[in-house]
Amino acid sequence: MLEISNFEEIIQVRMSREMDGKPLFRVAAYLIDGLLIDTGCSYTASELLGYLEQNPPQMVVNTHFHEDHIGANRLIRERLGIEIYAHSDSLRLIGQPAKLFPYQEIVWGYPDPSGVGSIPSLIHTGRFTFEVIETPGHSVGHIVLLERSKGWCFCGDIYASDKVKTIRPEEDMGATAASIKKLAETETDRLILFTSAGGIIENGRESLKRYIKYLEDLSRKAKDLQSQGQTVQEIMTGIFGGEHKRALMTDGQYTTENLIRSVLKMER
Repeated sequence: MLEISNFEEIIQVRMSREMDGKPLFRVAAYLIDGLLIDTGCSYTASELLGYLEQNPPQMVVNTHFHEDHIGANRLIRERLGIEIYAHSDSLRLIGQPAKLFPYQEIVWGYPDPSGVGSIPSLIHTGRFTFEVIETPGHSVGHIVLLERSKGWCFCGDIYASDKVKTIRPEEDMGATAASIKKLAETETDRLILFTSAGGIIENGRESLKRYIKYLEDLSRKAKDLQSQGQTVQEIMTGIFGGEHKRALMTDGQYTTENLIRSVLKMER
């Protein structure tokens, strides 16, 4: 399923696998002046290719290597002959995708291996210049694309909401907080966030600042409880009331326990 919408000079393509006529989980790609940011999951690759054949990009960028961001890479390269770029730390994992958990197979599917090039520090289209900003935390090799003159920030998965409740075990919330601070301090007249879930957040700087405060407050609370002798499970229950139902749905991957363990490692 594809849903197309416009914001200023940007085309947003929201995609999802459907089951019983209902979308499972939407992810978004963005097309701006010939630049395509992310390619969705494997289940929507053919649909996305069909759209791009009528609206061909000149270049593709993957914000990171996860399966819901690289799913149409191979089709786009083979059918349209377009170069794809990502951070150097993502290249191997895009070329050799990791084994998925069952929930990932159901929702997004395995992406075909694809060859991509190491992204330069600036991306130039006919009308715009995008700065490539390293933003680790959600994953290694995560990048954000910033069009400074327009205040557009294509933030991948480094920001989804200002009150995250669950994360994967490999996520580093200290690195995430540092990346978010970097974006919040960007000198632009405005900052609009375009998220991989399809959110368009016009008060982006304020949202980022709220997220930073949330993470810092959560880390402080968790450390205070730890200093009183509480276990991770007790801290989780005290702050959140227990584990999130998403833990069961994702084979124990997206959990509140992971979040607590990570914020306990954050520097004060």
